[in-house]
Amino acid sequence: MKKTLSVVLAAWLSISFLTAQEIRPVRDSIGYCWNAEQMKRLVEYLAICENKPQPNHMFVAGISPHDDFLYAGQVYYPLFRSVKPREVVIFGVTHRTVRNEIGDPQGILLLDAYKVWRGCGKDVTISPLREFMKSTLDTQYFRVSNKAHSLEHSIEAMVPWLQYFNPEVKITPIMVTLMPFDRMEEVSEKLSDIFSEYIKKNRLIPGRDIFFLCSSDANHYGRDFNNVPFGEDIAAHAKGIEQDQHIADKYLSGAIEAEKIQKFTGVMENLVWCGKYSVPFGLLTAEKTVSKTFGKNIIGTVLRYSDSYSEGVLPLKQSGMGTTAPFSLKHWVGYLAMGYWIEE
Repeated sequence: MKKTLSVVLAAWLSISFLTAQEIRPVRDSIGYCWNAEQMKRLVEYLAICENKPQPNHMFVAGISPHDDFLYAGQVYYPLFRSVKPREVVIFGVTHRTVRNEIGDPQGILLLDAYKVWRGCGKDVTISPLREFMKSTLDTQYFRVSNKAHSLEHSIEAMVPWLQYFNPEVKITPIMVTLMPFDRMEEVSEKLSDIFSEYIKKNRLIPGRDIFFLCSSDANHYGRDFNNVPFGEDIAAHAKGIEQDQHIADKYLSGAIEAEKIQKFTGVMENLVWCGKYSVPFGLLTAEKTVSKTFGKNIIGTVLRYSDSYSEGVLPLKQSGMGTTAPFSLKHWVGYLAMGYWIEE
């Protein structure tokens, strides 16, 4: 009897372990929304606040913030209300805290091996593209690490929004590590070959069937980030906003070209942008993929820019969401939403 119980217990523990390994757990249960009804409530509130019509373009790529929904909700919304793709490649950040935990790998992409990711109400399926990447991309360019993905929050922030507007969406999570521009060019060249082949093989239409999404908060200002180039008063806040908007307009808007992205990476060297690697790498990959597949360029526009100090906290009571950091003139974060479409 004891032997039977031991066998049953061992089998149960084994199943539990395997199940845990198959499902990517939620990292941030405070700043993001993981309840379908509350997500619906949030989106309906933001729809009332939105005073601009939806763009006419079919977006094939975008940039979204990944900060707390109650801070950045009005910046997330203009992008996600306009995209309902069947699958999304998400280029996430590898934050410093995560890098410290995993040995700070550089110059590579970090993929995961989870079967599904926790979603908002139900789990989210992984696209077949992930395994196609693993079987095709040279191993010098990537590493598989469930640990890295379990610690990083920049990709999971996209999931509730994507899932709300398309409950059946599939994702391909990719964490981008620190890498110089030359390495970005090399890796994105190889990766775009794979994406182009996948799109052609499956007869996908960018925007409708597949979408490229870069996760990135903009600059972080204040003494907590050791970043006070203009001071810490209201005039400094205005200058910080002006700097962020100038960067978005000059380097991330209009036609996306390698030279422009290279200049963006140069500017990023002295700034505290979370997406200083995910954005340029993601845009390079999207641009190369579209060019190889359709012989065309992608063009981008700013959908909205704001920041945690200007927005404050959305007045949604008992939403199940909270904030994970303060906001003040001494600690604030910029948020940027951008959409990209294929040139006519």
